[in-house]
Amino acid sequence: MSSSDLAGDFEHAPVMVDEITAIFASVPAGTIVDATLGGGGHSAAILASRDDLDVLGIDQDADALAAATSRLVDYGNRVRTSRRRFDELDAALDDHDVAAISGALFDLGVSSPQLDRGDRGFSYRHEGPLDMRMDADQSWSADDVVNGYSEAELGRIIKRFGDERFAGRIARAICAARPIQTTTELAAIVTSAIPAAARRTGGHPAKRTFQAIRIEVNDELGVLPDALDQAVRATRPGGRIAVLSYHSGEDRIVKERFAVAAGACDCPDDLPCVCGAIQTVRIVRGVPKRANESERHDNRRAASARLRVVERVVATRKSDGQPVEDR
Repeated sequence: MSSSDLAGDFEHAPVMVDEITAIFASVPAGTIVDATLGGGGHSAAILASRDDLDVLGIDQDADALAAATSRLVDYGNRVRTSRRRFDELDAALDDHDVAAISGALFDLGVSSPQLDRGDRGFSYRHEGPLDMRMDADQSWSADDVVNGYSEAELGRIIKRFGDERFAGRIARAICAARPIQTTTELAAIVTSAIPAAARRTGGHPAKRTFQAIRIEVNDELGVLPDALDQAVRATRPGGRIAVLSYHSGEDRIVKERFAVAAGACDCPDDLPCVCGAIQTVRIVRGVPKRANESERHDNRRAASARLRVVERVVATRKSDGQPVEDR
């Protein structure tokens, strides 16, 4: 597939793009890390909004990098890319000799183009292999999970990563039907395992199970905390880190890591802090922002999107408010 074809495949509306550009409107001039570059839609908007910002785009999906490179070609040397997973943010910065950044954006989950291409194996609507790898060079795939995990292991991940109340029934049905070869076959098995009354609401019955398997295959929640911590450390004061999440597990991790960076501790409010907590960010918005009704209607990814933002500050000890050597 040519780069122009890939760019066309990835021509999907970025979620909450106006809100994202507004977040970075006040940051210092410099580099914004788009840690989940995808088709480059958010990066294009950021670059168009300010000519004193450049972008380092990170993505482990080679097709996404090719599409984004084609889309952003007019911005020349204001765009650099790195084929890495976002928990390798520090390494990507080293590769491009970037000492500090003005901000970072994480748009988590799977993109619409990945879902729409059946051969990638993410879709419960389009037939394809049991793949779901964001990095096609990775050896581990959905086939290993679907056909290799025990019933107990399957039930655990479907419940934990999919918030699926019928996880046990689905796991039993999957194990009984092995070997399973295609995404549509898996979707039919999952659907049949869910009581008919429960299938009538909440979208496609296999949606949560496919989400859970995808998260497991790519270790999405396992690598997220370190990636966020790296972004906070790399950002200069006044810079901002924005995260779009689409799953309660993702959002929970983002909230927790941002709280730690904001100096959260367990010390009683009426006593001096003695735990050594250090504040390196301020919470820009305590409650996650949601897409407006019009965007939720027009863009299916926006329906479940939650946006959290922090701003980097000079590192200070919570106990006495004194600046400390930055982490």
